[in-house]
Amino acid sequence: MFTDLVLCNDYFSDLGFDSVVNVNPVEFVNKHELKKRLFSPGLKVVLGCKDNRAIVEMKQIDVLLSPEKGVRRDSLHHRNSGLNHVICKLARKNGIAMGFSFNEVLMNRGLKRAVTLGRMMQNVRLCRKYKLRMVLGSFARTKWGMRAADDLISFGIVIGMHPAEAKRSLEVVDVVLKEKKDRKYVLAEGVKILK
Repeated sequence: MFTDLVLCNDYFSDLGFDSVVNVNPVEFVNKHELKKRLFSPGLKVVLGCKDNRAIVEMKQIDVLLSPEKGVRRDSLHHRNSGLNHVICKLARKNGIAMGFSFNEVLMNRGLKRAVTLGRMMQNVRLCRKYKLRMVLGSFARTKWGMRAADDLISFGIVIGMHPAEAKRSLEVVDVVLKEKKDRKYVLAEGVKILK
């Protein structure tokens, strides 16, 4: 069951998706401000910034979108993609998925697009190494920015996912929403409310 994530209210319904989820990503200012904004129902998506570690330390977050945003410059010997081994281990421990936005690539041109694609490729490698869930979505601001499910699968393959991983990354949203619904009945780790 493929699910696309969009930022707009009007969207095309015949692009090969079983469902389309409208999300409103939250920008990180500081931890206290972010905690206030995360009480809204639905999928909790936070935009990546310079301090991705502070974001993944919070357990209420479901998806960290575009961790490569807000990254300054690459160093001489390695690419600064917004993720590292510490952030990946924290995200794995807290059950946070990494989001890859096709709109981020679509709206950039020239060298900036190439740098963004390179950073996404680096993040896919890190997500695979540390067994993080990956979410692919168009994250379109208008309905004209939406792409078909096959196009997003191809985009996932371009940034380094295996074909099975790319298909799974379109299905992860349903798994995250189901876990979120189940999490509502958990009082503490190992203690669950039964009806």
